[in-house]
Amino acid sequence: MSHHFTGELMQTVLLLIDVQESFPQRPYWSQTAADAFLPHVNALIDGAQARGVPIVRVFHTDGPDTPTNVFAHGSEFIRPLTGLAPFKAALTIEKHRHSALVGTPLGQWLTSNGIRRVIIAGIRTEQCCETTTRHASDEGWEVDFVGDATLTFDMSTPAGRTLTAADIRERTETVLVDRFATLTTVEQALARAA
Repeated sequence: MSHHFTGELMQTVLLLIDVQESFPQRPYWSQTAADAFLPHVNALIDGAQARGVPIVRVFHTDGPDTPTNVFAHGSEFIRPLTGLAPFKAALTIEKHRHSALVGTPLGQWLTSNGIRRVIIAGIRTEQCCETTTRHASDEGWEVDFVGDATLTFDMSTPAGRTLTAADIRERTETVLVDRFATLTTVEQALARAA
């Protein structure tokens, strides 16, 4: 399902990446981190809706279609994360790779709708959000990366050191800024879309 958008506002779209119930089923899930993330992502959704900025919902599905795979196509967990603000998606896609532009109709949809800027929010900061940001930038779109509206989790380095979610976000923002994206707050991303 897609709609054709017209007008100045439609040059920007919000890409909401993988904000889905699959993640709370994982052992690394942090509800505390999610509780800090949700107000930011919900403010972004509400602000986009208020400004007529279309929102694209991206779900991640991969792996075998088994009852234990919470990312399987058709899994009961491929649905919006509990607590996410409701919205009517201009487009909903399932992706099977880290970039939302790989193997999906997203790129064609963005082009056919005259989109020039994408606002990136979602889960996980350094994986699908960062990868989609790099890919979109390399393909010629302007990208606003809203760090506050992304979520990730602590990880162990190959050397066995713990990288906190805050460390990972800082690293992602460092490698994206002025190369692949403009770093923005929720408010800045919405102001730039107006």
